[in-house]
Amino acid sequence: MEKNKVFALPFASVYPLYIQKAEKKGRTRAEVNEIICWLTGYSEKKLQQQISENKDFESFFAEAPQINPNASKITGMICGYRVEEIEDSLMQKIRYLDKLIDELAKGKTMERILRK
Repeated sequence: MEKNKVFALPFASVYPLYIQKAEKKGRTRAEVNEIICWLTGYSEKKLQQQISENKDFESFFAEAPQINPNASKITGMICGYRVEEIEDSLMQKIRYLDKLIDELAKGKTMERILRK
């Protein structure tokens, strides 16, 4: 099976789009970073390092210190798929992140987004 093109996308090329989406709705870069760090276990510093090293999504998630154990609580539709039903674990993690950024842009509280 051919690898999904998304996996080879540099995380750094998508990151500004997350920021843009959030800021358009009055949210902040800090909130986007908090979400990414919550999901992946990266520290703020390590996240910036991943971005500056232009890691692709596959490496970004492979090198993540720890996917949050509460990530499985992320449910719902994103891009026409139910995130909880996505079988490829890498694609699921990417869609988790998309879903969290979506929730941020839709005005949900950080507490709800971070499944507290």
